[in-house]
Amino acid sequence: EHGADYILLLNNDTVIEPEFLKKLVEAGEGDEKIGILGPTIYKLGTNKAHFAGGKINWLYTRAEHKPGAEDYITGACFLIKRKVIEKIGLMPEDYFLYFEDAEWCLKARKAGFSCKVVLEARIGHKVSKNTQEYSFSYIYYQYRNGLLLAKRNAPFLIKILAYKISFFVYLKQMIKLAFVPSKKEWARATMRGIEDFYKGKVGKFIS
Repeated sequence: EHGADYILLLNNDTVIEPEFLKKLVEAGEGDEKIGILGPTIYKLGTNKAHFAGGKINWLYTRAEHKPGAEDYITGACFLIKRKVIEKIGLMPEDYFLYFEDAEWCLKARKAGFSCKVVLEARIGHKVSKNTQEYSFSYIYYQYRNGLLLAKRNAPFLIKILAYKISFFVYLKQMIKLAFVPSKKEWARATMRGIEDFYKGKVGKFIS
């Protein structure tokens, strides 16, 4: 509406470094086929890279951080061209948390655009303010939304295999729930995520 050529999504738990946005835009302007760009993301206060590339693992329905891969750009910092949004629409909201960035990137790639990690552009990232890693919510969304991503985007045979694996995962969690007290929270979250996927539940988790 305001005539912008790019839209920047940036988490509120990040700290930017000088000229990171200029470097992203320069890379985008240098190749019209690039539709979505992201920086190298470091764990704040360290030189340890948190994100330097993203890979979709269809078999286990995971969006994994993998240096050098450009299947997707993490939504923690995500620069998308206006023309991409005009072609593929806005970010999908059914996920609520996790994987919506991966699906948006997959849509862009299907529409003929590429994703690009600009290594020389840098930001720092704090601990998540939304869900602590390995909390109930984190595990729930990882399993439910991973299956949702596969349902919408995976090749047919891989999709069927991912569904079969989810049943084995569910049975494994039932065993943990019964016999491994220290894993009960993890098991409950995993099972609920898988159950809600098959029930067709999307959006924010409601207990």
